Amino acid sequence: MTQNKFPTEIIDLPSKGHFYPEDNPLSSGKIEMRYMTARDEDILTSANLVQQGKALDKLLQSLMVDKTIDYNNLLVGDKNAILIGARVLAYGKDYNFTFIDEYGERVKGAIDLTKLVSLEYDFSNYEKGINSFSFTLPKTERELTFSIPTHQDEMLIDVEIDAIQKVFKDDIEAVSRENSTRLKHLIKSVDGKTDRKSINEFVDNEFLSVDSLAFRTFVKETSPNLDFRSEVSNSRGEQERVAVPITAQFFWPDSRV
Repeated sequence: MTQNKFPTEIIDLPSKGHFYPEDNPLSSGKIEMRYMTARDEDILTSANLVQQGKALDKLLQSLMVDKTIDYNNLLVGDKNAILIGARVLAYGKDYNFTFIDEYGERVKGAIDLTKLVSLEYDFSNYEKGINSFSFTLPKTERELTFSIPTHQDEMLIDVEIDAIQKVFKDDIEAVSRENSTRLKHLIKSVDGKTDRKSINEFVDNEFLSVDSLAFRTFVKETSPNLDFRSEVSNSRGEQERVAVPITAQFFWPDSRV
């Protein structure tokens, strides 16, 4: 009996592997993904996994050929790249979506997912293999350090935000704490102090909004990622640049048997 080998494709990572340690397989800047099968679709329809919000992550892990890769260590931008790559390999490059255009109208759009490219990034500014950055706040001149968030960081942030929302329910307090919770996880030190108490105290009581905006902008610019913006026609037939939404339908085919 012959054993068929699943076809695979190489996905380029937006980080080019620059911020992973040399001994990490992700430092190659590429990841090999196999094509999705009908068996893999079972992951997407698992009620338990969907309810826990883990279906897509379980799917992506199963499609990664190199099982020595620690999925938790994936930078968020690199995870986005393998998400897009897996979708193309599974259901093709064409993606239909709806968006609200600049005139407030709901419009149908369509793009070729293979046209999404990495944002421009000057890697020469940063030391290879080091995921640590410093930033001086423009107003107060406080010195912060941070790391580009990984999948594990995002999971920890989501867990804490979810816990806060359960405590405060629909209270405005839950909304107001979402941004500060994310900042507390992103920041690794304040003026050289690395303990969580100092960081939490700074974010809650000393972090001016003008500095917070500058910091969040710098973190975004420092984090390699795909450019999810695309030119599509709006309700008046004009070309409009919009952020392509990744909705619940992104990995669910339109038809079921």
